[in-house]
Amino acid sequence: MGEVRLKAGREKSLRHHHPWVYSGAIERVSGSPAPGELVDILDARGTRLARGYYNAASRIAVRILTWDETAVDDALWRGRVHAAVRRRDALCADGTTSACRLIHAEADFLPGLVADRYGDVVVVQFLTAGVDRVREVLLDAIVSAAQPSGVFERSDTASRVREGLPAAAGAIFGSVPAMVDMRENGLHFQVNVESGQKTGFYLDQRDNRAAVAEFAGGARVLDAFCHTGAF
Repeated sequence: MGEVRLKAGREKSLRHHHPWVYSGAIERVSGSPAPGELVDILDARGTRLARGYYNAASRIAVRILTWDETAVDDALWRGRVHAAVRRRDALCADGTTSACRLIHAEADFLPGLVADRYGDVVVVQFLTAGVDRVREVLLDAIVSAAQPSGVFERSDTASRVREGLPAAAGAIFGSVPAMVDMRENGLHFQVNVESGQKTGFYLDQRDNRAAVAEFAGGARVLDAFCHTGAF
């Protein structure tokens, strides 16, 4: 495994568990790690701080996976995917909502991976070289944990290009219709997962849409420039 040694005084953020190492904080890299390969991060004195995956092509040179010597293997990836999906079970439990973010990258200790559920379809983004190297393991874990009828990839973002990876989009498991039906707070929407913004819908605006609904009942409302008309 390669090693990344930090410049003197640049370890403070890691000691506070910031999940990134920027390229400007690095003194030297040993072992010639390929994009997405694991490295240990050391401070200027050689004390080990964390373990993550490396990419010299990115300004975010290392994304942290563990703060100890836990093995980063298939079992770790699968376990984190299943844990993330289970954390969202309650969001769709009452039947009024069938869409949510299942995996939120660093927030779920899975840097570079995003997965959104829209009804029976999951849309995924493999945004970094580190997760792209284990994409089959991650896809298998997502299918096992979420039980979708289809998975669509939307790894067609500028951030992926900055990682030195080609854009990728298309169905990678099961069948995915052109328009996917979903519910949010009892309302029905259709999502274009193939060419819509982001993964097809702004899931982070759920509470805002509910707030607007309290004032919009029986009113004539102009909903301009919001992509889906969901407001």
